[in-house]
Amino acid sequence: MKSYLYLFLSIVLFTSCIDSENEVIQPEPQTEVDILKYIEDNNLDATKTESGLYYVINSEGEGTRPTSSSNVTVAYKGYYLNESVFDQSDSNGISFDLNQVISGWTEGIQLFKEGGEGLLIVPYNLGYGINNYRGIPGGSVLVFDINLISVNN
Repeated sequence: MKSYLYLFLSIVLFTSCIDSENEVIQPEPQTEVDILKYIEDNNLDATKTESGLYYVINSEGEGTRPTSSSNVTVAYKGYYLNESVFDQSDSNGISFDLNQVISGWTEGIQLFKEGGEGLLIVPYNLGYGINNYRGIPGGSVLVFDINLISVNN
């Protein structure tokens, strides 16, 4: 009887160790408090849209302003609030349709004209959401340095 009890306890303990080691801990989503702290810490003069997107326009640009369905070329650097870079283009930028990217970009890029530069601070609900996405932790606020090189259509 003792051997059965020992076997049972061993299985339970072994199984619980495996579960806890393989458990994926989802961090708490970053909030507006985190965004406001970032803005204050970096002395930014940011504006908030109705959707919750924050932006800073360093230079509005002088060319065409894109629409939500425009194809644009943008040079960018994407990083987290801790300033750890997760992605960036080269200085020639990348081209894409604004209706095929995260909603924070669809909305934010339209705030610039060709040649415009600035910053987008994208809350998780306008970015990749609550779930992890291609190495980006779920619930992450994303910051982008933006240079709208051209509106292609």
